[in-house]
Amino acid sequence: MTKNHPLKIGIVCGEHSGDRLGAELITELKKTHDLDLFGVGGPKLEALGVNSLFDFSEINIMGLIEPLINYRKLSKLRESLIKIFIEEKIDFFVGIDSPDFNIGIHKALKTNLTNKNIQIVSPSVWGWRQNRIKLIKKYIDLTMCLFDFEHNFYKDHNHKSIHLGHPFSNLNKIDRDITLHNKNLSSNKKYISIVPGSRKSEIQNMFPTYVEFMKKFSEKNKDHIFLIPVADNKTMDLVQKLSNDLNANAVIEQNSMKEFLSISEFSVVTSGTATLESAILGCPPIICYKTNFLNYAIISRMLKVDNIGLPNLLLQKKYFSELLQNECTKESIYNASKDISSLKKDSKNIADTLRAKLQGVGFENAAKEIFLV
Repeated sequence: MTKNHPLKIGIVCGEHSGDRLGAELITELKKTHDLDLFGVGGPKLEALGVNSLFDFSEINIMGLIEPLINYRKLSKLRESLIKIFIEEKIDFFVGIDSPDFNIGIHKALKTNLTNKNIQIVSPSVWGWRQNRIKLIKKYIDLTMCLFDFEHNFYKDHNHKSIHLGHPFSNLNKIDRDITLHNKNLSSNKKYISIVPGSRKSEIQNMFPTYVEFMKKFSEKNKDHIFLIPVADNKTMDLVQKLSNDLNANAVIEQNSMKEFLSISEFSVVTSGTATLESAILGCPPIICYKTNFLNYAIISRMLKVDNIGLPNLLLQKKYFSELLQNECTKESIYNASKDISSLKKDSKNIADTLRAKLQGVGFENAAKEIFLV
């Protein structure tokens, strides 16, 4: 394939972290190929030429019950993508995260085209629902893993994968004084980050508890300000709505995660990528997760790992607090916050350890690898 023959790529992502990963890969591919891009992405992928068929937040659905409730809508969206991928006879399909949504596309394309199927971000098949490995091996040609333990899992199961690595391997704190100046924040205050996540369902499940914690913490800590980073306007509106009765000093702002975490004493974070970002930036996370009763009843029985927080998984021990389901209350978060000072002392060593574990082959090599499957 040369510059004179555009490479046709179908691509699908459902959230901002996936949008960043997809943009990295497409940027590398554009260095050596002209590309025609089809599918759905966020602002970064759209800036690179993806004309999204629908808003990518439409498929940003998690758990077991919510996808079932939205099955008809999700099926229609998936069929619309499959239709255009087949019509355009794409060369590669790149599914980013959203494993339950994307596996249906991988399967349909394997049946109808000769394209290669790539999955960026492994499903957590190593942690639960391990029977999914059969579908992955059958319909996906290459899985790009963010973490080395995922790559090792696939090697043990004879599935082609690479340890792509994670962008956070190069993540470093922003200078405190610069951040305080840029965000117009006082140097005489202390800061705590509250990170509610990006999915509507998880924010609705988690944020009311966070509000109760902030109220409780503020009663005895008047010198603290809460920093709440959000990903987009929709998340901003939802968080502001849920914060209406918050009698505490709080700053809610878009695209400020790195800055807020860099200056915070600790963070209260919904389980996900942000827990890892927080740990690497020297801001010890209290890792929280709460979903509806039925979701948790099913998921908890399928879990094959002791820890769910990404930094704890990488460190192979429960270094940071994990508060799950009924344990996730304002009191338990408050109690966990009392132990933060001891974690803070070793935060630099922990950050360095995590960065080292996140170093993989990188996007330049990944862009070459897809032509070898």
